[in-house]
Amino acid sequence: MSDRNRNRLPNNLPQLQNLVKRDPDSYREEFLQQFRHYESNLQIFKLDPSNANKTLGDLVMFISQVAHCYTDELEHFPQELIDVLQRHHSVMDAELRMMICRALILLRNKNLLSPTSLLELFFALFRCKDKLLRQVLYSHIVTDIKNINAKHKNNKVNTTLQNFMYTMLRDTNVIAAKKSLDVMVELYRKNIWNDAKTVNVLTTACFSSVTKIVVAALAFFLGKDEENKDKEDSDSDQEPDQSAIRRMLHASGVNKKTIKKKQKIEKAMAAFKKHKKKCKTPTAGNFSALHLINDPQGFSERLFKQLETSTERFEVKLMMMDLISRLTGIHQLFLFNFYPFLQRYLQPHQREVTKLLTCFAQACHDLVPPEVIESGLKAIVNNFVTERNSNEVMAVGLNAVREVCARCPLVMTDELLQDLAQYKTSKDKSVMMAARSLIQLFRAVNPALLHKKDRGKPTEESKSITVKQYGELKTTDFVPGTEVLDDEGEEDDNNEKDPNQDEWESDEDDDEGEWMDVYHSSDEEEENEEDDERNSEENEGEVEEEEDLKTKATRISQTRILTDEDFKKIRLREIAKQIDPKVGMKRKRGADNTGPAERGELISLGDIENIHKKRKHDKESRLETVIAGRQGREKFGSKKATKKRLNQFASTSNKEKRRNKNFMMMRHNRDVRGKTKRSFRDKQMSLKHALLKNKKTKH
Repeated sequence: MSDRNRNRLPNNLPQLQNLVKRDPDSYREEFLQQFRHYESNLQIFKLDPSNANKTLGDLVMFISQVAHCYTDELEHFPQELIDVLQRHHSVMDAELRMMICRALILLRNKNLLSPTSLLELFFALFRCKDKLLRQVLYSHIVTDIKNINAKHKNNKVNTTLQNFMYTMLRDTNVIAAKKSLDVMVELYRKNIWNDAKTVNVLTTACFSSVTKIVVAALAFFLGKDEENKDKEDSDSDQEPDQSAIRRMLHASGVNKKTIKKKQKIEKAMAAFKKHKKKCKTPTAGNFSALHLINDPQGFSERLFKQLETSTERFEVKLMMMDLISRLTGIHQLFLFNFYPFLQRYLQPHQREVTKLLTCFAQACHDLVPPEVIESGLKAIVNNFVTERNSNEVMAVGLNAVREVCARCPLVMTDELLQDLAQYKTSKDKSVMMAARSLIQLFRAVNPALLHKKDRGKPTEESKSITVKQYGELKTTDFVPGTEVLDDEGEEDDNNEKDPNQDEWESDEDDDEGEWMDVYHSSDEEEENEEDDERNSEENEGEVEEEEDLKTKATRISQTRILTDEDFKKIRLREIAKQIDPKVGMKRKRGADNTGPAERGELISLGDIENIHKKRKHDKESRLETVIAGRQGREKFGSKKATKKRLNQFASTSNKEKRRNKNFMMMRHNRDVRGKTKRSFRDKQMSLKHALLKNKKTKH
């Protein structure tokens, strides 16, 4: 036989691998021969680890593939590979290092290696200057930890790895620390490590001396990575063209049917259904990491101290300000030096001034003394809400004042509010709407600060508004709104009747029919006295009415289990409170007239940049809007031509054919030449003949 057809098992590792997997016992000797070959090459490698050894890499991959067949013989094989990488990973050949890492991943997938020792090794290998290796290790670490916690949380492994991660974030190697941070962020985003311990480990990265690590940690707490990924997903998943799908379905019913066309239609329909399902599915928001910080006050103070002495570029400082403001607003922290620090940046010419205004408003809350925020509010009014600025700047300033007052209403004075309310008559729409939104806010929070003409028509809800003083906390021992419900005993009495009740009432009516009431003067005097007593008791009833409603609400809340129908009645009553008794129209409840309790924890940039004005478009944006408006619309032209051209294969008329012919061929045709113009002399003669003819007919 020729050498090409011979079966050389010792040198043909893929063939031996296939045979060993099919029948391990029959090929045990061949495997042991290769294993001894591996041990000899490993000893040679240890003499000079920097040399490339392709044979050793092939033997390592072969043994890893069949390791599950000979577990007794290969008991110490995984640990040998780990020891080799731990000792020589910095000097060994990149290709051999990659093959050993892939062999260890294969052994881990076969469950022949514990996850803790391998993952700790891979975190240490992030120090290697090999980008491809770091990508492979990163993907395996995330996938392996995800699989470990697939069925249930493996707290033992998670705790060990999180403690190791804490040390890796403080590693002197910048690349290793950054990759470890990326792993933790990705695991939190996938809801695998979404506990408080992970978040508090990530807080230490905000105080790193490396700018890249600080920026990555700040972006995690601000949620920038998730916003970018959601934007990329929305850009990548474009809506399928429905008109193209309709044309394909129509063509499939007319044209010849083939398997390729059928598969194309099925693929298009599947993509359309997937997109439709994705649009209907609500997005599940992750619990904010800001709520899981153990010591938000201490963390904010350390971060603010770092901000004051920071020499980073302005974008990094802005991220720090944003994070501090969010923590201050969410946890209602006391960081009084932060407001004067932000006040220095509140100028119209400042870069990213709208974000700075958002940070200032986010840091305000009910527990901050009004005198601490007062100087910042006056700075916004003096720098933005002035006639020397443009209308957009004034609108932004008024919106910022509204957001600050929504979270700390006591900072506003009646004189300042009445001055700002005068902009409701501005000719610019953005300024006018911003001033009206400020008025709507104080109608719901503190109408007494407004001028009488700006308070609006009184409603039942506005009459019951009470202004909370600084530090005041209102609590109730009942469910608000339950006073509109009826007692269960009254409902049962009204609904349940005695079967003999109708007969008893009919007999009583017959007996009462024999009697007649006669009124005397003394009775009229008694009625007048009763009216006087009733009028005197009305004022006392109004005072006691609220007390009675609270008592009733407390009794119902403590003795009944509220149903969906009960909550529906409560909601309807709350809506009825907002109805104007004279006009009978419901007030609009938007983002502008909601109280502090109804607002979200964070302020979006659109709340400050809420400019009610059409922006001027450049040529490219105008052209895009024109093209978008033409879609799905018939082309311009005569109705006859449009109707005829609906079918592109229809024949042309003679009139259309004459347009494309040469003029010399059609010059003799009167339709082409048209009417020839007469000279002035001809017009005079025709007019003379017409006048003479008219004169003769009269005679």
